[in-house]
Amino acid sequence: MEVILRQDVDELGLEGDIVKVAKGYGRNYLIPQSMALEATEHNRKALELQRKKIELKRVRVKEDAGKVKAVMEKVELTFSQKSGEEGKLYGSVTSMDIASQLKDQGINVDRRKIVLEKPLKEVGEFQVEVKIYPEVSAAIKVVVKADEEASKE
Repeated sequence: MEVILRQDVDELGLEGDIVKVAKGYGRNYLIPQSMALEATEHNRKALELQRKKIELKRVRVKEDAGKVKAVMEKVELTFSQKSGEEGKLYGSVTSMDIASQLKDQGINVDRRKIVLEKPLKEVGEFQVEVKIYPEVSAAIKVVVKADEEASKE
């Protein structure tokens, strides 16, 4: 089944793209959620008329993503966690923790956009990738320190 995306969908495509999907995924999820339209001849013609608007919107959003990237590249997040003698954390720093601290600094990022293969479980400095927009991602510096109070105990 072919559908026309009405908004950007991760791992599928950008707004205005015509993509092939499974019938069930298209009919039961994408279309009811208003994320896509069935790619009928009428909808394809309507898409061609809106193509310029969509392209202008993509360019504008990509420029905004570039500005956000410039701001995020300057950000350094510091976490203080209880740790053992060898620098292993008793807990971990997750993408949810990073998103929360970014929000405290005024940068709203969905935690699913933070690329973290596994939670950070040791003391040190890490570069964490944040996908802002397709083809635009920023690397933020995350510093994990041993909690001073925990090491005194």
